[in-house]
Amino acid sequence: MRYEYRESAVGGQFIMTVGQADFTRYFFQEQDKKFNALIWNRGKSQQIVVDELAFEVPENTFIALNVSHSFRLERSEDAVIWQFNREFYCIITHDAEVSCSGLLFYGWRETYPIFLDEKLTRSFSLLVEVFRDEFETRDNIQGEMLRVLLKRLIIKLTRLVKEQSAVGQLNNPDLDTIRQFNLLVENNYKKIHQVQDYANLMFKSPKTLSNLFSKFSDKSPLQIIANRIFLESKRLILYTDLSASEIGYELGFEEPAHFSRFFKKMAGQTPSAFKKESMNLH
Repeated sequence: MRYEYRESAVGGQFIMTVGQADFTRYFFQEQDKKFNALIWNRGKSQQIVVDELAFEVPENTFIALNVSHSFRLERSEDAVIWQFNREFYCIITHDAEVSCSGLLFYGWRETYPIFLDEKLTRSFSLLVEVFRDEFETRDNIQGEMLRVLLKRLIIKLTRLVKEQSAVGQLNNPDLDTIRQFNLLVENNYKKIHQVQDYANLMFKSPKTLSNLFSKFSDKSPLQIIANRIFLESKRLILYTDLSASEIGYELGFEEPAHFSRFFKKMAGQTPSAFKKESMNLH
């Protein structure tokens, strides 16, 4: 079942799909739209493909994906999926309201599962039913009620991230640094490619950033920047008609050859070979 709420005046959109077997087909029709996503795999372990990389999602776990990701599920009928765009609820603007939402979507390592026990499973199942009721209630405060429920969902998951990961061992200044770096990358990756430049924006040294990320993440600051550029390059290759040269220019590469070398280093193949192979798979 698919539930949707739209705010036509501002372009806000909030979607919940529950047990929808054809979710993948719908998703690929919406590639021009950018959603944050919260995915609850309520069935057995299954595969999720995020930006053409496959991961296992264990039984009864959540994963959080931000607007930079595209994905498809092996068995979407076993999942509950919430998707919302910035116009419906901006997690950055409302960060204080949801207690480090930036941690869930931008400070947490993508595709790492959030595990539920029996008590939490009951709690989230009840929340799904409350969402159903509110999606079916049409009145002038429906949007605000749905935002309240979404904030509740984000807060509950953020608490679990802190409990279940090494990030819970970091102090608040370190958490803020991690989130600030990730958010700066998200907003500037098309024009800023060097750790030194991000460090300057944060009034920190590159060494400080590297040391902090080595405690928390399996990726260095430079790898985070490169991965974000790579994700966007794959999206543009797969879902637009832009040439490799145009994509390279869009992503801040001064010469087409520089982008081609970068992409081949990241993907192990040229942009054209990647696109051909991916199209054959679908």
